[in-house]
Amino acid sequence: MNEADNKQKKEKMNSIILFESKQVRRVWNQDDQKWYFSVQDVLAILTESRDVKQYIKKMRSRDPELNANWGTFCTLVQMTAADGKNRKIQAANAEGLFRIIQSVPTPKAEPFKRWLAKVGYERLEEIENPELAAERMRSLYKAKGYSQDWIEKRVRGIAVRDELTEEWQQRGINQSKEFAILTAEISKATFGMTPSQYKQFKNLTKSNENLRDHMTDLELIFTMLGEASTTEIARMKDAQGFDENRQAAQEGGGVAGKARRDLENKSGSRVSTNQNFKEITQNTRKSLSNKKRRPDE
Repeated sequence: MNEADNKQKKEKMNSIILFESKQVRRVWNQDDQKWYFSVQDVLAILTESRDVKQYIKKMRSRDPELNANWGTFCTLVQMTAADGKNRKIQAANAEGLFRIIQSVPTPKAEPFKRWLAKVGYERLEEIENPELAAERMRSLYKAKGYSQDWIEKRVRGIAVRDELTEEWQQRGINQSKEFAILTAEISKATFGMTPSQYKQFKNLTKSNENLRDHMTDLELIFTMLGEASTTEIARMKDAQGFDENRQAAQEGGGVAGKARRDLENKSGSRVSTNQNFKEITQNTRKSLSNKKRRPDE
């Protein structure tokens, strides 16, 4: 993989950043070399509004100048939505956000402006050293309470997923609906459940809850195996178009599914668990606590 591909993967992994422990989606624009941030995410944090779309309407109505130039400050940018699908949403660069924030009566405005300036500086650092992007993502998960071992598997899983989606794009898969169907085929063959069924199994009811962020180490490992196997099979068979790639997805997931069943037969326990993030991090803390105790305690 060349340096350009590595940079692209790092940028994808760094598409979310935290402000006061709350997520803000962002995308790096190669044309003007600027970050574009989700306006809804930013205003949700600054206003704590339950209906951000309605807040934006009211804000624009009381600020005629902002409303008249809204198309200048904001643009539609494709980002990952709460349901995991890519959609075009309203986004603004730092300058645009500074103007929007002027219309928001909140004591958080100044801290947020300083945060934006810091984010811009970090981006310049990442251009010089792309490894910093991955390190910042690790810090994000660590701040949430995940173990170091889990974080490394999650980071590796993102890279495996990116490699698969890039392979699909090169083989004629471009629609988000087709991506979702192929992903479901891999998951079904690997775990016996589609991602939506898996979320129900783990009692994840919120649309913005990422299934993989609620997986255990073993679940992440078998997810990676299914997707890596699919990538390899698609390459070996030179799968083209949706139907051939769907067959490759079923076969790739089947490789992981067989390995999962073999492990379950030998270990006597299921790989798939209804544990979610809170239970996973609680178990991690208990494990660390037990390691700190002396054997005679």
